[in-house]
Amino acid sequence: MLYIFAIVAMIFSLFASIKVNTTFNKYSKMRAVSGLTGYDAARRVLDSNGLYHVQIEQVSGSLTDHYDPRANIIRLSEPVYGVSSQAAIGVAAHEAGHAIQYAANYLPIRLRSAIIPITNIGARLSIPLVMLGLFLMAYSDRFVVLAYLGVLCFSLSTLFQLLTLPTEFNASHRAVEAIESQGVLNDEELYGCKKVLTAAAMTYVAALAVSVTQLLRLLSMVNRRRK
Repeated sequence: MLYIFAIVAMIFSLFASIKVNTTFNKYSKMRAVSGLTGYDAARRVLDSNGLYHVQIEQVSGSLTDHYDPRANIIRLSEPVYGVSSQAAIGVAAHEAGHAIQYAANYLPIRLRSAIIPITNIGARLSIPLVMLGLFLMAYSDRFVVLAYLGVLCFSLSTLFQLLTLPTEFNASHRAVEAIESQGVLNDEELYGCKKVLTAAAMTYVAALAVSVTQLLRLLSMVNRRRK
């Protein structure tokens, strides 16, 4: 049953990845009547929330958009930064939503940021610890602690994915509210913008599903070996 869940999660992850790309490409071709670009939209959202100090710059690639809280910079990809489309405006406003979250001390994003260092360490140590623990259990059952420690390290990544969900959904909600209040898109255009943001959000749901199944698989491996 666990393997079935893992396969379903992987298929869902693949579907979500394809969906976000096809949806983004579709609504990238639909220009905004206002003529505003991704940069313009992000700037409006930021300024309307008093975040005049947050900078916006362009980065290479596609769907590489992100907000860097350490540098206080929103980095928008080439298909978003200077492009006037429903997709570009939605993605740009979403990243501005993350900047607003930090300014408002939104709890989930603060918690997610706080655990990033230990999550990175845990991700590197988890599999080696589990494998080493399972190997050494052939000599002594006491080494099961090492394997469980690896599982615990991996669970930090799952926790990170869990905290990512409310963060991403909230950023999209803030983006849509700002786009509506600022009149960046009309009602018909807003539909396309929401489709892009929903498709992007599904990738995070899929990532959590994959992480949970991997965590359960590691735990099952240790439990079976222990018995």
